[in-house]
Amino acid sequence: MKQEVYRVARRCSLEVVLVANTWMRIPNDPSVSLNVVSDGFDAADDWIVEHIEPGDIVVTADIPLAGRCIKKGAGAIRPSGKPFTEESIGDTVAHRDLMAELREAGVITGGPPPLQQRDRSYFLQQLDVLIQSIRRKPPAG
Repeated sequence: MKQEVYRVARRCSLEVVLVANTWMRIPNDPSVSLNVVSDGFDAADDWIVEHIEPGDIVVTADIPLAGRCIKKGAGAIRPSGKPFTEESIGDTVAHRDLMAELREAGVITGGPPPLQQRDRSYFLQQLDVLIQSIRRKPPAG
């Protein structure tokens, strides 16, 4: 999904900030930056929440991180394209916990299927919808 995010960011004149606990290759583009944090538990999540601002967007599959970002006025979207909302966080956590229990009991094995081209298209569509909805909001204050 990173390549898709880079393309959308260039098209919309947005900055991209990647946060990780190890160095990774990023495009040679002044609008893309990498912040390497310690490898402590939730260090990357904590950095993101500390620096995120209203109107920013986080792409994550991490439900608690998405919830923390939404509480600060940011948008949150999964790599699958499904947006997180305040209303959906509780249901998503309950579903995640149920699936974990089913996996532990051996009822379900394996993880989600790999992303297909249609998933990438859906992600791009939903990311564009989220960007446009944020741009339409009147400034706070």
